Amino acid sequence: MPQHSLDHKVAFVTGASSGLGLHFAKTLARAGARVALAARRKDRLHAAAREIGEAGGHAMSVALDVIDPESIDAAVARVADTMGPIDILVNNSGVATAKPALETTPEDWDGVLDTNLRGAFLVARAVARHLVDRGHPGSIINIASVTAFRTAGQLSAYAASKAGLAHLTSVLALEWARYGIRVNAIAPGYIETDINRSFFASPAGEAVIRRIPQRRLGKPEDLDGALMLLASDAGRYMTGTTITVDGGHVVSPL
Repeated sequence: MPQHSLDHKVAFVTGASSGLGLHFAKTLARAGARVALAARRKDRLHAAAREIGEAGGHAMSVALDVIDPESIDAAVARVADTMGPIDILVNNSGVATAKPALETTPEDWDGVLDTNLRGAFLVARAVARHLVDRGHPGSIINIASVTAFRTAGQLSAYAASKAGLAHLTSVLALEWARYGIRVNAIAPGYIETDINRSFFASPAGEAVIRRIPQRRLGKPEDLDGALMLLASDAGRYMTGTTITVDGGHVVSPL
């Protein structure tokens, strides 16, 4: 079997009802994985899973709230009962609040940190317990952000959550290596989506693009190489690593 093949693997993707999560699910399915798409929006999940199936993939949808431990445990159990032991977790669920720090309320802060950091930890822990109980190796891929390493105004809670997630990735990798569980992260830079396309077409958005060394936005497919490396046996000796995929943004001069 080629190192990048995911045939017979089971992948669990959170935040998979739209955006990058849905893109990751489709990419893994095309590589041969059976994919469980998890999120809160059940109607969109069902449609996404159906779309993957119509394209020749194998997918299921499962309701998940990453800030609710009982919901997480139920989702992991349902995926395992339906598809078999989970091999790959893409910990993608995330939210952002764009406000100046002086206007960020405790509720704003808690809402972002609860989903992006606490939620990511809870899902990773549940999947790791699932793997350890079965003596099964696995790959956990956390979706961080270039804001873990560079500053951006009005994103204090988001940047803090992603910086925490990058460091959490290293700690979990250290603890879980003995069980054959690899824990890595991808830190995307600015990726073009339906939500941000109009902003990046504006003068302010064009100014942001000019600060990226490659002078362009990323496309969702620009993340596929890092995703496949970390999900497959091609990355079997990698753990505790955060891969930036950002057009050189993180190394651009101040």
